[in-house]
Amino acid sequence: MLERMFKLKENGTDVKTEVIAGFTTFMTMAYIIFVNPDILSAAGMPFEGVFIATIAGAILGTLCMAFITNYPFTLASGMGLNAFFAFSVVNQMGVSWQVALGLVFLEGIIFIILSLLPIRQMIVNSIPMAIKTGISAGIGLFIAFIGLQNANIIVDNPSTLLQLGDITSGPALIAIAGLIITGILQARKIKGALLWGILAATVLGWLNGVTPAFNGIVALPKMSDWSTVLFKLDIAGALQLSTIGVLLSFLFVDMFDTAGTVVGVAQHADYLDENGELPKAGGVLLADAIGTTGGALFGTSTVTTYVESASGVAEGGRTGLTGVVVSALLFLALFFRPLVGIVPGAATAPALIIVGTMMMTNITKLDWNDFTEVLPAFVTMIFMPFAYSIAHGIALGFIVYPLVKIATGKGKDVHWLVYLLGVLFAAYFIWL
Repeated sequence: MLERMFKLKENGTDVKTEVIAGFTTFMTMAYIIFVNPDILSAAGMPFEGVFIATIAGAILGTLCMAFITNYPFTLASGMGLNAFFAFSVVNQMGVSWQVALGLVFLEGIIFIILSLLPIRQMIVNSIPMAIKTGISAGIGLFIAFIGLQNANIIVDNPSTLLQLGDITSGPALIAIAGLIITGILQARKIKGALLWGILAATVLGWLNGVTPAFNGIVALPKMSDWSTVLFKLDIAGALQLSTIGVLLSFLFVDMFDTAGTVVGVAQHADYLDENGELPKAGGVLLADAIGTTGGALFGTSTVTTYVESASGVAEGGRTGLTGVVVSALLFLALFFRPLVGIVPGAATAPALIIVGTMMMTNITKLDWNDFTEVLPAFVTMIFMPFAYSIAHGIALGFIVYPLVKIATGKGKDVHWLVYLLGVLFAAYFIWL
């Protein structure tokens, strides 16, 4: 049945590989079911309700992706998008969280319409190969950077922005030990290297107190908790003229955050065809849009394709069965919240760093003799971690690409949509 449904042999995989990939992806993204409620609670939303909504939105989006596209991409409430929701829209602009959910819902409806039309797919497939390569490598740098932060290996500095943290501290030591263990397993081509590395680091974390002690195993979810956010969105309030700017911001960030993640992970999984286009791109974007719309109804911020999907792809996940496994684990997390919560960020950091390492190899696909290809790719790549935004890295790449092509007499090689997007991105930064 699984073979018929997910075409495992055709995609060069098997059930065991897909299950391991699903476990690995879940372990690297499980933090969101705790972090997202924490961030949205700053906007006045009930923590327990958002906890359930986060899982429900992730399951909906991931299952849609699995069955519509048969790709191993997972979805959940986007980091950055949730901070924009809580701190910018609600706390700074004074929009209620109910209206903000209404805006996310409208954004999802617009994206469903655009996904059924060829517009979003055309935008994704019009991205030049140089920028696609920059996106893939940039996401690698970005998730490695997130891993280093989670382990307190890289910390903030008021004078230099960043600095090396105390590598003798508990989290850093666990992450370094996990990185060495995972690196050795990966080098020896051990199946499930990333997952085994996460588990080993979690166990080692008990020795120095990084991994929290067991505080029970089972905690049953309560419908009364979910009812505090379920269907609480205010669509009428979101339709006010004063909220158009916020809606456009949600649209921009979500569209290109998703496009960047999908293209980057797809290139790493070798899904792009000979023209550099992603087959079934329309289905990918439709699943993403359904996740966003459903997530708003459930009571969480924008649901988007997750960059941590790359960890499952690195373990050999190639079909929607990976997403089904992730969805099953997310559902179980509703009931085993204390058990899931003991895996510290320092234990998942090595997996993110190693996936980042593997994704950086895509940079070799660039034509290094053509600087009009190299510069836009580098700008796209480097601004993702530095600006802490996949969308902004793509935007700057789209601005630079047509400019250097025109200046060197290669303007005819640029797709008309790239020119249009370059102008729109430039206008966005000026307006922003």
